[in-house]
Amino acid sequence: MPSTTEALLAELAREPDGISLPRLCKRLGMRMSVLMRELAWLGEDSIGGTPGAGLVRVERRGERDVAVLIAGSRSRDPL
Repeated sequence: MPSTTEALLAELAREPDGISLPRLCKRLGMRMSVLMRELAWLGEDSIGGTPGAGLVRVERRGERDVAVLIAGSRSRDPL
């Protein structure tokens, strides 16, 4: 069974234009708080002085927040 991180990255890889956060929660069967925590660690910002992985970005599109795999991150080993 894939880890939460692996499942999340796999879903994002299937959606090159991004996917809304509520839809991503539903596909992964997880709560929004868990998704947001995972996206924070995989994102570009530092958390407590530890740099983020730089694999994903959350973009605001109109009234929706959309998670997107960052270009070039598909070729990196995420963990």
